[in-house]
Amino acid sequence: MADRDNRAGLQFPVLIGDIGGTNARFAILADAGSDLGQTHIVQTASFASIDEAVQQAVLADSPVKPRSAVFAVAGPVDGDEIPLTNCPWIVRPKAMFSTLGLSDVVVLNDFEAQALAVVALGDEHLEKIGAGEPEPNASRVVLGPGTGLGVAGLIHSGGKWIPVPGEGGHMDIGPRSARDHQIFPHLEKIEGRISGEQILCGRGLVNAYRAVAAADSNTPRFSKPAEITAAALAGSDAVAEEALRFFVTCLGRTAGDLALVFKSRGGVYLTGGIAQKIVPALKEGRFREAFEDKAPHRELMRSMPVYVITHPLAALSGLAAFAQTPARFGVETDGRRWRA
Repeated sequence: MADRDNRAGLQFPVLIGDIGGTNARFAILADAGSDLGQTHIVQTASFASIDEAVQQAVLADSPVKPRSAVFAVAGPVDGDEIPLTNCPWIVRPKAMFSTLGLSDVVVLNDFEAQALAVVALGDEHLEKIGAGEPEPNASRVVLGPGTGLGVAGLIHSGGKWIPVPGEGGHMDIGPRSARDHQIFPHLEKIEGRISGEQILCGRGLVNAYRAVAAADSNTPRFSKPAEITAAALAGSDAVAEEALRFFVTCLGRTAGDLALVFKSRGGVYLTGGIAQKIVPALKEGRFREAFEDKAPHRELMRSMPVYVITHPLAALSGLAAFAQTPARFGVETDGRRWRA
């Protein structure tokens, strides 16, 4: 059973890990006042399990042996065995007592960590997209297209920042413009439906690119997200350019929908490698136009700022902030904390 006592702090040193579908990032916090130590970034496909990755990539060369761990994983946290949504790893916190020598393990959703990062990072790690100013202590939204589409809210209550994880990347998304109605029939579906993740992630961008090509009976040239993004930003492939415009528009619509749900006057924050790479496209105006096009609430949407988080290890920063100052955050660990 997971420990129900979420009041006590973690014992240092603390191993922190951000486990995505493609990459896993680890670091060790020596104490409550230290900065992140050396960061270890590994491909999940290179290791059979998270335990093996930590042992070989982190602990083998570290003079510091962690006593506790906080992991953020791409998937819902439920039970003593936690499968990841887009990765074959299964996190087994109780087994880590023996395999990794830990005595205390907390497992959060990966976008909870991204939400924590929003208040842990400074302005130097934020790139603003359009107008609007944040209201102090107002609700915020974080979303990030990556291996999948992650979504989380962040609300302030009782003097604490409270992350609200969810599976918002799997909301339905549909066509609006005449061109959308030409493209959408060619998008690959999951069990008959098109969710945000079918467009707004790496494989989703490929899906969009192929659909744009098919809509005009063109033959696609590229098969990887990075190729499509590079060609679009360079202006060297018309299909790639339209696919990225379509991607940016759909991202703006989805971000606007989520901003309405949370009434996020504190801002909307785009995170992950894809958002960082397409900042020029996000700044062209198409994103904000789609974001604000929410009649009868255009004025409300115009007032909400949007930022791209540019910190390369934002989730680790969020986890570190939680490990060092847990009283600042209302993170519920009931059912998500295991003690030896």
